[in-house]
Amino acid sequence: MAMIPNQLPRLVSDPTGRSLGLDLPPGALTGPADDPYLWSGHGAAGPAAWAALRPAARTAGLLPVLLGGEWGLDEWELEPGRMSDPADHDADEVLAGFWEYYAADEIEASPAAGWPGLAPAQPPGTDPDRVAADVAELLTEAGSWLAEARPALVPARRSADIPAVIGWTGPLNHENDVARLCAVLRSWEDRFGARVVALTFDQLVVSVAAPPRTVEEAEAVAAEHFAFCPDNIMQGSHASLREYAREALVEAPVWSFWWD
Repeated sequence: MAMIPNQLPRLVSDPTGRSLGLDLPPGALTGPADDPYLWSGHGAAGPAAWAALRPAARTAGLLPVLLGGEWGLDEWELEPGRMSDPADHDADEVLAGFWEYYAADEIEASPAAGWPGLAPAQPPGTDPDRVAADVAELLTEAGSWLAEARPALVPARRSADIPAVIGWTGPLNHENDVARLCAVLRSWEDRFGARVVALTFDQLVVSVAAPPRTVEEAEAVAAEHFAFCPDNIMQGSHASLREYAREALVEAPVWSFWWD
């Protein structure tokens, strides 16, 4: 995978990151000593953490993400070496393949009609990085399900590439090369201003600066969500793809995915 110059090794001798213009809390590096692929804080991020980490993108090419859930990183089975490059995959082809495999038996859409194709891009909305910061702040407030999430930094060119760079295996039962899903995340970055905000052992949370605004637009996006993560519908609380579109996607600034 094409990588940016990795500044994380500098944190070995400078754990606060002051030489990179940062002021990091106590944390640890994950990966080879000379080429770690992840820094994560020891304690909960808190609502102010994302704003504190944002300068790392400009000064060091390190992108923020929240790491949540009860499982420690040693149990996440991160495998960056087995992942390909998101640039090697086409989002439309990836989703079309999943659609063909799952749609026939699992949803009301007619598979005879074939893959409907990618949903149209939405007009630019609020600055995507600003929306990501707002979503991260909400997710880490007291009482939120991610209130105890830890701050993290990843040497990635794009937010969409974060899962592949760290070798995240959350969707393993659906796709064992997460770079293929990252190709879709790249497309969502381009069309909807999406950013990867949080990961747990098997969940992904994405902020969305330009979500679909009508039910018709949302239904087109819902087809992509089904192909990307069938468990969102097959094991979720929505009775149909149309209901999922109407209730979970219209004007929604957050998309969440979970793989069984």
